[in-house]
Amino acid sequence: MWLRLAQLAVVALGGCTRPGERLAPQRFDRPWTPATSARGEILPVPADKAAAAPAGGYVLPENPALATLPSAPDTDPQHFYSLTELVDLAHTANPSVRVAWYEARSAALVPGILRASHGPRIAATGVGGGVVSSGYLGKGVNGEDRDSNGGTAVAAISLEWLLFDFGGREAQIAAARQQALVADIAFTAEHQQVTHQVALAFYDDVAARARSANADRAVELAAEVQASAEARFRRGVGTTMEAAQSRQAAAQLRLAAVQARAAATDARLRLITAIGLPPFTKLRIADTGDRTLAPGLADMAEDAVAKALSRRPDMLAALASRKASEEGVLAARADFKPKIFASGTASHIRGNRDLTTLPGTGGESATLNVSARKTSGSVLVGLRVPLFDGGLRAARLEQARDRVAGASAKLEATRNRAVLEIVTAENGLRAALEANAAAEESRSAARTSFDAAFAAYKNGVGAIAEVSLAQQQLLAAENAVSDARSSALRAAATLALATGTLGSAPE
Repeated sequence: MWLRLAQLAVVALGGCTRPGERLAPQRFDRPWTPATSARGEILPVPADKAAAAPAGGYVLPENPALATLPSAPDTDPQHFYSLTELVDLAHTANPSVRVAWYEARSAALVPGILRASHGPRIAATGVGGGVVSSGYLGKGVNGEDRDSNGGTAVAAISLEWLLFDFGGREAQIAAARQQALVADIAFTAEHQQVTHQVALAFYDDVAARARSANADRAVELAAEVQASAEARFRRGVGTTMEAAQSRQAAAQLRLAAVQARAAATDARLRLITAIGLPPFTKLRIADTGDRTLAPGLADMAEDAVAKALSRRPDMLAALASRKASEEGVLAARADFKPKIFASGTASHIRGNRDLTTLPGTGGESATLNVSARKTSGSVLVGLRVPLFDGGLRAARLEQARDRVAGASAKLEATRNRAVLEIVTAENGLRAALEANAAAEESRSAARTSFDAAFAAYKNGVGAIAEVSLAQQQLLAAENAVSDARSSALRAAATLALATGTLGSAPE
């Protein structure tokens, strides 16, 4: 009977160790048909263990739990939102800032976890059970069958406490605090990045709307030119070619207007996405056409660049990381020194079995040496001196020192990259401001050229081709002004981000 039970146990355990290859697709050149639940959810089980999804080639089954659109926040569809309001909305709605916040909260818990892991630990353990035995005792005619049984119940409380380790645990806690500081800095950096992304998308949206408005005005002017050409043709002054050219120019501008409106729609979607809102959210965005661009905005001295380095999130995070690495060296050095600890137990056993240890589900069992019907307790203070570990501590110390050197090199690389970003952003802003001034002059000249060409044509001394060309140049000049203005504002926001001053919507 015992042999039969053993065989059944072996078979049962063998079923628990079946390989999991059946969870994977059967062939690399055939679609994978997953198992699904009654609600349509994909299950991590072989397909023959649940209802298989309908075969659909390389298309996964639908999960109804995911067939929901994000809810839109409370926004006023009639209100014209400024950049400041949009940035404030992004700081609430964008999920990336929440991710950074949770990561900072998680990192802030690590110092307390380390301190608790080195503090006193008290555990209570209870063990109960019985022993039943049956067998034949003796030999010959004096042999006899003898059965025995017994029960035991033990209750114990144990204490473990690391009293002193020459600063090892404090160094670990200090390193964890520096890493928590890195996470806090990353939280602020994420808000700056979101502000920057929303600002750029906002300026792109303004520029796209300006392009669309320019195209609409060009269509209106083209309609006037076409009406004039057709009127001249009806009076016998103009030619068929002039009328056809005017219609062609008007059609081309209408196509450009359609494309400009589509681009404006795409820019609005990118802005809404940068804020963190659902793409179907309806917002009215304020314009920035009345903002004045200061020519001296891009002037920065070397001391201003140095001051910018002192507040950039990546520089502050790199410095905190290096300090955390330095604390790691102190912790590695402490492993070479003795550790003073205290331990204690209090136990009570009731029964007729002797125990030397208490079994458990995790960790090492404390040696109790408790005997039948006895209450005992002990308090020990010990000194643990490391003697030999095959070079493990020395390797860890060298590794910690390498981390410090690497963190120092990373800080230097971050500084070089930051200076490059600041100088590049400054040059980009200066060039954008100069381009904006040039675009304004070009638009003024293009407007004058178009007015003159159109007036000459209406008076019968100009050609329709000159009018069409002047109109195209005017549209290009007006778009250039819108683009240059947006580029200047984008460059200003990028410079603010590079200098670490983008704490709110750029002004």
